[in-house]
Amino acid sequence: MSDESVPGAEGADPGERDDVPQSQEVQHQQLSARVPDHVAQGVFSTGAVVLNGHHEFILDFLLRMTRPHRVAARIVLPPPVVPRMISAVRENLGNYETRFGPVPPAPQPLDQLTPPTQPTPQELYDDLRLEDEMISGTYANAVMVGHTGTEFSLDFITTFFPRSSVAARVYLAAPNVPRFLESLAHSWDQYQRKVEAARQQQQQQGESGEPFEGGPDDPEMRTGD
Repeated sequence: MSDESVPGAEGADPGERDDVPQSQEVQHQQLSARVPDHVAQGVFSTGAVVLNGHHEFILDFLLRMTRPHRVAARIVLPPPVVPRMISAVRENLGNYETRFGPVPPAPQPLDQLTPPTQPTPQELYDDLRLEDEMISGTYANAVMVGHTGTEFSLDFITTFFPRSSVAARVYLAAPNVPRFLESLAHSWDQYQRKVEAARQQQQQQGESGEPFEGGPDDPEMRTGD
């Protein structure tokens, strides 16, 4: 893995455990994590959907090479991880362009004269296959990003005691990464606006003596494919 970078990510690494089968270990100056056998091969994705709610971000990595289209991996991130991931992907894109030149644009069908209409979340997921065992997703609280000349790798990591571990590994073709970064950054901006609006509402209702209800709302969706 080349040019791995996770600004601000830290992981506990007190020692090895011999009773858990592992295939390899990835290291970074700020983070070291074991890679279990069932995760090492990773999954390939042709695009992603980014959802945000009050307490988490959901990254649905899609595979649209056959019908039905399906969710290849679902990752659940706490909000503080998202800006660090944005910085890591952006830094890797810069390193990629320094080494290989500009990222080639993703090809578009010759018969597609106008951009496709953005579907609603319900319309999108009606056309996606999401396995039952994947509905709850895979939690991660750190991310390691790397690249070669043709693809980017995303290692989603749990930094729990006593050992950090890669919970999921996803590969994206290089032309799809700028769009994914745009979607991730846009979703983060949406989340910040919602948090600020909720803070102002809570402040106003607190001053007026009215109860504040901060329950979950419909998640915002942003596609990156």
